[in-house]
Amino acid sequence: MDLNAKIFVAGHRGMVGSAIVRRLQQAGHTRILTRTRQELDLTSQQAVRDFMAEEKPDYVFIAAAKVGGIQANNTYRADFIYENLIIECNLIQASHQAGVQRLMFLGSSCIYPKLAAQPLREDCLLTGPLEPTNEPYAIAKIAGIKLCEAYNAQHGRQYISVMPTNLYGINDNYDLNNSHVLPALIRKAHEAKQRGDTHLVVWGTGTPMREFLYADDLADACVHLMNTGYDGALVNIGTGTDVTIRELAETVVRVVGFQGDLQFDTSKPDGTPRKLMDVSRLRGLGWQARTALEDGIRLAYQDFLQRHA
Repeated sequence: MDLNAKIFVAGHRGMVGSAIVRRLQQAGHTRILTRTRQELDLTSQQAVRDFMAEEKPDYVFIAAAKVGGIQANNTYRADFIYENLIIECNLIQASHQAGVQRLMFLGSSCIYPKLAAQPLREDCLLTGPLEPTNEPYAIAKIAGIKLCEAYNAQHGRQYISVMPTNLYGINDNYDLNNSHVLPALIRKAHEAKQRGDTHLVVWGTGTPMREFLYADDLADACVHLMNTGYDGALVNIGTGTDVTIRELAETVVRVVGFQGDLQFDTSKPDGTPRKLMDVSRLRGLGWQARTALEDGIRLAYQDFLQRHA
């Protein structure tokens, strides 16, 4: 990407979008377009169309989405499918109308079937039923992938899709009602430490396995793919390694400094048994993650302390 190129990052205040903005700034890009929700309603087709027509960015990163953990996905099913569908449709169509040739759509590893063979390869998409608790969100993300493929096929665009694994990092969401497992554990461990609790309750059995990627590593991978001119099929972005939820919780409490015991509430859902990404395609394109899990959790906890504690 030319350093003078105009780049629109949709969702720049979120964890992923802010990481992409940081990475672009580090590379020397100065013409980075951002808009808050108050400045640009991404659910308004006309507002997005007018913005794109006026600004005519050279590149677009779609990091804007309605996101949440198991409880939020399962409770607000209509919100998750509707808002994500309308945001991605508006941005992709308006980008095309404005003549944007290069666009990146960020999805989620939940697009893959619940019981797909591990590690998850890109070609297992649409080969089986989805995890029921986040099916609406996953279907919206799958639609975004197919939308990009359709614009490429019909209009010759270079709209690529990347599928990040579970993310964490700076600007994460720590609301216990709709956050993901890692930030929820950081907050719960911190608050338990502050109260002097003797134990910390963790949802589920602790046996499901999850892969976690530091958000700034994801941003580095996204910029790498744009810079290399990649315009092929969807690409998984992850570390290629995973841990159990129990191991994750043990790492979090060690970083936070909570001295109590862990208790697992087996009445709560576990979700998908395992979600490990096959990242061989990404490694073949010259990129791999750099931030070790415990190091990343330390950075995330420092950000939590600065912004919330």
